[in-house]
Amino acid sequence: MNWRNVFLIFHREVLDQLRDRRTLFMVAVLPLLLYPLLGIGTAQMTTLFSEQPRRVVVLGADQLPPESLIDQDRFSVRWFRQPSEQNTLHVITEPALASKSSEEVPPSARDENEISLAEARRLRDLIRERQRIERALADRDETSGADARTSDADRLRELQSQIRSEFTRSGIDVLVLIPPDFRQALEQRRQRLIERTAATDEPAESKCYLVLDSASDKSQIAARRVLDVMQAWEQAILKQQLEESQLPPALTTPLRLSELDIADRNLVSASIWAKIFPALLVMMTLTGAFHPAVDMCAGEKERGTMETLLISPARRTEIVMGKFLSVLLFSMTTAVLNLVSIGMTAAYMASLAVGGASSRLGGLTFPPVSSLAWSVVVLIPLATLFSALCLSLATFARSSKEGQYYLSPLLMATLGLTTFCISPGTEMQPFFSVMPVIGPGLLLKGLMQANGPDYQTYLYAVPVLVTSAGYSLLALWWAIEQFRSEEILFGEAEQFSLDRWFRQVLRDRQPVPTFSQAVICFVLMLLVQFASWKAIQSALLGTTIADQGMFQIRILMLQQVFLIAGPPLVMGGLLTTSLRQTFSLRWPGMTRLVLAAVLAVSLHPLTLELMALTQWFFPPPPPGVVELMKQLKSMNPGLTLLAMAVTPALCEEIAFRGYLLSGFRRSQRAGLGIFLSSFAFGLIHMIPQQVFNAFLLGLVLGLICVRTGSLYPGVVFHFVYNSLGVLHDRWGSNVPTNHLWGYFFRGEDQLLRYQPALICLLVPTAALLLYQLTRSGTVSAPEISS
Repeated sequence: MNWRNVFLIFHREVLDQLRDRRTLFMVAVLPLLLYPLLGIGTAQMTTLFSEQPRRVVVLGADQLPPESLIDQDRFSVRWFRQPSEQNTLHVITEPALASKSSEEVPPSARDENEISLAEARRLRDLIRERQRIERALADRDETSGADARTSDADRLRELQSQIRSEFTRSGIDVLVLIPPDFRQALEQRRQRLIERTAATDEPAESKCYLVLDSASDKSQIAARRVLDVMQAWEQAILKQQLEESQLPPALTTPLRLSELDIADRNLVSASIWAKIFPALLVMMTLTGAFHPAVDMCAGEKERGTMETLLISPARRTEIVMGKFLSVLLFSMTTAVLNLVSIGMTAAYMASLAVGGASSRLGGLTFPPVSSLAWSVVVLIPLATLFSALCLSLATFARSSKEGQYYLSPLLMATLGLTTFCISPGTEMQPFFSVMPVIGPGLLLKGLMQANGPDYQTYLYAVPVLVTSAGYSLLALWWAIEQFRSEEILFGEAEQFSLDRWFRQVLRDRQPVPTFSQAVICFVLMLLVQFASWKAIQSALLGTTIADQGMFQIRILMLQQVFLIAGPPLVMGGLLTTSLRQTFSLRWPGMTRLVLAAVLAVSLHPLTLELMALTQWFFPPPPPGVVELMKQLKSMNPGLTLLAMAVTPALCEEIAFRGYLLSGFRRSQRAGLGIFLSSFAFGLIHMIPQQVFNAFLLGLVLGLICVRTGSLYPGVVFHFVYNSLGVLHDRWGSNVPTNHLWGYFFRGEDQLLRYQPALICLLVPTAALLLYQLTRSGTVSAPEISS
C-alpha cells in the first residue's frame, strides 16, 4: 500500500467536504449553535409555561371530618409537599358548588361543574353495580350454574367498557368517591381507640375509591398528586386520634425512617454524566460518519467523479483507506464538538437552576480528566467501526437519497443498543464486553461512575478495545471488498417492482439459490419463529403441569419441521431447478458416514468441557430453558431422542448446510459461506452459550459438507452429537468414576465431566478424523449464470 496515495485521497476528500457548506454546517456550526439555542428556548418555555389545572371531582365531601381537606375549589395547601402544586388541581364538590352564589361563580363555570357532578354520579352508580356483580361472582360456587356465571361475566365486561367510555367522555381527570357512612365509621373507630375496646361488630364498609385512567398521562399525574394529598391528610387524622387517645403519635411509625443523602454535588454530577455521556458519544460518532460517507460514495456516483478516481494510479485499497480516514476524521470531530457544546450548555443551565431538586445540579461540571481521556480512547474504535460500516453501506447506494435509506437501519440498531447500555440495571459482564457498541458504551459508563471505577472495569477495557478493533477491521475489509466489485460500484438504479421481480425469479431459476435468496430465507426463518412465540405461550399457559413435558416435545418437533426446515424447502422448490444440488443430496459412501459418527463421539466431550470452562463468560440461561431441560429428563427417552436428536439433525442440516450454505457459496468463497451459515446456525439458538457452541459446530459441519459435497455426513454427525447430549444429561451421573474409569471420567455437581487425560487423547483423534473425512477436496459451487 502506497501511503502517499492514501494521503492524497484523504486530502482531496477533506477539502471536498470542507467546500460543501452543508457538511461544514452539520459538522462544525450546528453543534456549537444548536445546544445553546435549545437551552435558551427550553429555559424560556419553562418560564412561560403554566400547567393547566386538572379536574378532580369529590363525591360525598359532606362526609369528610372537620380536619379541613378542601378549601373552596382547591385542596388545602398544607397537604402539598410543594405549595405551588395547589393550583394544579381544580376540585369540584357538591357542598362547595351549593354554597357559592351566582356572583361568585359565572353561569358557564357553574353549568360545567354541574355537568361534571352529574357525570360523576353516573360513574358512581356504574361502579357500585360493578362491585355488586363482582361480589356475586365471588359468592357463586361451581354448582350455581355455568349460564349464570357466564351472564355475570358478560355484564361485568360490559360495565367495564361503559365505565371507561363514560369516564373519558366526562372530562374528569380523577374521581374520588367517599362512602355515605364515612364520618360515622371514623367516629366509631375514634371512640374504640379512646376506650381501648375491641369492636364486637365491625362498622359498615367505609373504603374510599380513587378512580383514574392509567392510559391518560393527565389522569395519572393528577391521581398521583391527589393520592399524596389524601395520604398526608390521613396521617393528620390518625395523629389527631392518637393524641385524643393519649397515645404517642409515633405509634404507627415505629421505624421513623428518614433519608440521609451522603452524595455531594460532584457525585451527582458524575452520576448524570455516566448516564448521558456514553449515549451521546455513540450516537454523535455515528451521526458524524453518516453524512460524509454518503457524500463520498453515493455523492461521487451522482457527480460522475467515481470513474475518474478509479482510473487514477491509486489502487482500490488505497482509495478506500483515504475515504475511510476522511470519514473517521469527520466522525470524531463531530462527536467531540457535540459533546463539548452539550457539556458547556448543560453546566451553564444547571448553574441557573434555583430551588427544588434542580438546585443540586448547580455544581454540574465537566467529568474529570481521566474520564475524558478514556472517552477519547473509546471514541477511536467506535468512530473506526461506524466510519467503516457507513462507508460500506453507502457504497451500495446509487444516489444520496438512496444512501439515507441504507444507513437508517444502522442508526435504528445503534439507538436500540445505546438504550440498552444506559438502562439503570445494565452492568458490564464478560459477554457484554465483546459485543459491538454495547461493550464500549458500558465501559465508558463504568469509568464515569460517581464513586469511581473499580479494578474490574479497567480489566474489561482490554477485551472491549481488542474486540472493537477487530470489528472495525472486519468492517473496513468489507468496505474494501465493496470497492472491488464493479457490479456494486456501477450498477444502474432501477425502479423496483415486486411483481416483476417475483416473475423474473421464477423464470430465471438456477440450480442453487443466490446469496440474496439465502439471506431472505434466514430472515424469514427468524420472522416466523418470532411470530409463533405468542401462540406457543398461549398454548403453554393452557396446559396442565403434568402435560407440559409432552407439550414441549411436540412444540420442539413442530418448530423444527415447519419453522426451520419449512422455509428452505419451500424456497428450494420454488426458486431452484435442482434440489439435489441445493441440498447437497450426494451419497458420500459408508466410510464417511462412519467417520462422521466417530468424529461426533470425539468432539462431544471436548465441546462439553469448553462450555464448562467458558460458563463464567456467558449470562445464565433463562429459567424457562432450565425448567424445560428438567422436564425432558423425565420424559420417555425415545421421544426425547426424537425431538432433540432426530428432528434437529434432519431439519437444521437441510436449512443451514443445505439451502443457506449453497446460497452463501455462490460467491465462490467456500470459507465465507461456511462462516455465514455457521453464524446463522448459532444465531437461531438465541441463548448466548448455545450460540457460541452451535457456531463452532457449524464450522465443522460446514467444512464437512463443502469438502464431501454431501449433506448426509452432517446429518449423521448432528444426530450422534445430540444423542450423546441427551444420554449425558439423563444417565451421565451413573458412569463409574472409580478405579480405572477415574483416569477418564469424574463427577462434578451430579454431572459427568471428563479428565484431562481423555481430553488430550481426543484432541488429536478428532483432528485426524476431520482430516480423513475432508481430505478429498472441495466440491465446487455452481457458477452464477448471467
